[in-house]
Amino acid sequence: MIVVCGFLSFSLGCSPSADKTGISATYDRTTGKLTELTYDSNHNGKVDTWTEMNGNRAVRARIDHNEDGKIDRWEYYDQHSNLVKVGLSRSDTGTPDAWAFASADGKTHRLEISSSADEKKIDRWEHYVGEAIATAEEDTNHDGIVDKWETYEGGVLKTAAFDENGDGKPDRRLSYAEGSLVAIDSDPDASGAFRKHVVVTPN
Repeated sequence: MIVVCGFLSFSLGCSPSADKTGISATYDRTTGKLTELTYDSNHNGKVDTWTEMNGNRAVRARIDHNEDGKIDRWEYYDQHSNLVKVGLSRSDTGTPDAWAFASADGKTHRLEISSSADEKKIDRWEHYVGEAIATAEEDTNHDGIVDKWETYEGGVLKTAAFDENGDGKPDRRLSYAEGSLVAIDSDPDASGAFRKHVVVTPN
């Protein structure tokens, strides 16, 4: 699980002293239009942020936070230069494998994850309230159908339900309290209600 904070933590924010704080600009030699801004965020003499520009409009940005030579954050902007999506590399391979989307308040409300690092093959969806995960769905066998559902309370796993016969509905549900398994429900009826309930006694 990834907890995504500070969705809008990066901004261009060019102040009058911007040139002295690590920002430099590149312009099209023919049109004079601004095409890129580079930024040395920690002022160590090494550029770690590249923002593609269309004149005064930000299009997308690439960021190497740990300065290992591999991009680990990608930022995508709309036509008004508002940040709408952030790509992340959980495995630090230089390729995005998770994408965060912001709500109106600027906080992450959805995280889409691809185990194959393919934005067109998302197999896990996490939904956030505030900065804590609230629910998640997952396609564990990559057949295009969700077969696992999770609920969280205060960012801590509360339930995990599984589709074990491939019909798209939960067949078994595990319930947790303070991180420990406390109950197992199974044998759902036609309406999806579980008929078998087993209490798990801690050792």
